Amino acid sequence: MDFNAYQKVLAGQLRGSECPFPAAEFEQRLQRLRALIAARQLGALLVTDPSDIYYLTGYSTFEVSVHVALVVSPSSLLLQVPSIEMGPAMVTTRVDQVVGYRWESVSEVLDPLAEALASAGAGVGIDCWHGSLRYGVIEGLRQRLPGCEFADASALLKQLRIVKSTAEMECLQRSADITSLGLDAAAALVRPGVTDSEIAAAGAEAMLHAGSEFMSMQPIVVAGRRSSVIHTNHKRFEVQEGEPVFLEFGASWQRYTAPMMRTVIAGKPTKRMQEVFDGCRRVVDTLVGAMQPGRSFDSAAIAADKVLEPLAGDVFFSGVFGYAVGAQFPPSWVEGSGYIARRQSAVFEPGMVFHLPVCLRIPGCWGIGCSDTVRITQQGAVVMTSNPWTLDSPPG
Repeated sequence: MDFNAYQKVLAGQLRGSECPFPAAEFEQRLQRLRALIAARQLGALLVTDPSDIYYLTGYSTFEVSVHVALVVSPSSLLLQVPSIEMGPAMVTTRVDQVVGYRWESVSEVLDPLAEALASAGAGVGIDCWHGSLRYGVIEGLRQRLPGCEFADASALLKQLRIVKSTAEMECLQRSADITSLGLDAAAALVRPGVTDSEIAAAGAEAMLHAGSEFMSMQPIVVAGRRSSVIHTNHKRFEVQEGEPVFLEFGASWQRYTAPMMRTVIAGKPTKRMQEVFDGCRRVVDTLVGAMQPGRSFDSAAIAADKVLEPLAGDVFFSGVFGYAVGAQFPPSWVEGSGYIARRQSAVFEPGMVFHLPVCLRIPGCWGIGCSDTVRITQQGAVVMTSNPWTLDSPPG
């Protein structure tokens, strides 16, 4: 059977059987989005980011390199997927209109999309800043819809997604619990002679055993001088006596990720290592205290900068003290809807969730990072992860 016949059979057998949330959850999200679309005087929204499509429909797959699109109009949804993705579209969503195209012929997407968007006389909102919106798709649509205006609407979904529902918060807490288990298992293996890859394997096994889905980022494990280089990862290197081993994990539960960082010393920490670790702790504690509803992201970053200042001349820090997390797909668990950094004017609201990735690196020597994921409540920030905040490896 071809993918159209496959769709019909699955629709009768497994339609929506793995949809992550009840219909009411998605309906509430769509109502809020449609209100924003109307306020912008747009006729429709063309969504191509896999995590945005998931947020609105539940559509989930490990194959996120292909073109997938969702057309959101005032009264309908149209989900477009390649032939190899018809199964996930049927099983993970309840969308009434699902259309396929041959995986090997991506140009076939243009006519169905143009037809779906033709009635959007007021214009079509798009996310101009996400890599999932292919140049060939948008140019092909412009040629087919010469009278249609395509407007940047990249902020619409971000302003919705940054505030989590109760159901989303439950998923994030499950992720936080599993992430902590993975880090405990990895930390227990840290000792001289073990490779960074073996430590990563122990953490990954613990998270998968506890129920994590495929993760949006691989477990990050890096030791010694390599830990002073941002965004390196395990590569069969052997841990040496006295080296810091940097760990950053994020389990996935219904695609939601609550990450955490730990650093464990393979031996006894030096005085300087302890000083940098203590600096990480002061920065995170300051952030947690500053993340109050109504305060700006910038104000929290200013407070954290002051605490970091004594170390600033010696350590490299990315400049981002926190980023929003939620439902994501590879290659990243960063939601992209908010950053705690200087000159970010957004304000904290109850229901927001942030990872606070404080890692301080002395170039050519080592790096030490410790973090938590926290949620914002009416009373302030509440820690969701379970970081022991120690450089010692647990007794094993």
